[in-house]
Order: sequence, then structure tokens, then C-alpha cells
Amino acid sequence: FGSSHFGSSPASVYHHRSKHPFASPAAMKTLVQEESIKVPKGIKMTVKAKIVEVTGKHGTLRRDFKHLPIELYLANSGHEVRAKMYFAKSKQLSMLRSVCSHISNLFDGVQKKFEYK
Repeated sequence: FGSSHFGSSPASVYHHRSKHPFASPAAMKTLVQEESIKVPKGIKMTVKAKIVEVTGKHGTLRRDFKHLPIELYLANSGHEVRAKMYFAKSKQLSMLRSVCSHISNLFDGVQKKFEYK
């Protein structure tokens, strides 16, 4: 029969490895990651359905984040923006930081006067 090699056949070794969902460290997922930015004074901000609208003394800017799998909301009675992402790999977590950078750039855009020369 040849059943003495039952435990070490390549198929059973492969099957044993597949039981571990987090076998490779590269595919590790973070359960929840959150970034927050303080809203500067003198700036009015609204977040509705992943569309961020920032109003300051030099006008209004809006930006759409609908293409990203994130959760955006105002916290701390409107003095803070929070971006949250669930079950993300490290490449996807970089998007979260980028969203926060984009929002802080919106704050700069409505606070500082900028004109093309």
C-alpha cells in the first residue's frame, strides 16, 4: 500500500499550511486604522458621503474621496476630522495618510491667498 508515508506526503503538508490564514507577514491585515486632523480656527468644514467641503476666508474647496474604501467623519464637535479604514494591508494604509494630507492641503488652500502668476 505504501501508507507509511501518509503524514509527509506533499499534499498533506500543503493542506496543513493552508489552515493558517496569516502565514505570510506581507499579507497581514490591520483590524482598524484611524488618522485624525485638527480643523484650524476660522474654517468651516462639512463631510457628507465622502465629499469634503472646506470653507475659509479665501473661498471654498471641495474634494471627493468616494473612490477610497474609507470612513470619513467629523469628531470632537466639528473640531477634528477622522479617517478610518478597516481590514487594510500596508499598501492600502498609505491611502489613509494621503487622504489626511489632502485634507490639510485643503485647509492651507482656503487660509492662504494663492494666485497663479
